Amino acid sequence: MSKIANYFRDSYLELKDKVTWPTWPQLQQSTMIVLAATIVITFVVLAMDFVFGNGLKFIYKQLF
Repeated sequence: MSKIANYFRDSYLELKDKVTWPTWPQLQQSTMIVLAATIVITFVVLAMDFVFGNGLKFIYKQLF
């Protein structure tokens, strides 16, 4: 049981003393960057899906 207690104590101390937490403005900026990248990647995947989907439909219409 002491191994588990030591693990939680050490984890707490590491989070409290060794981790560098971002400031509120840094956190907001990082969140906006992640949000913008997510939106861009979403539209890229949407465009690829549209292009390949319509391309395959065109090919299937020509073959069948």
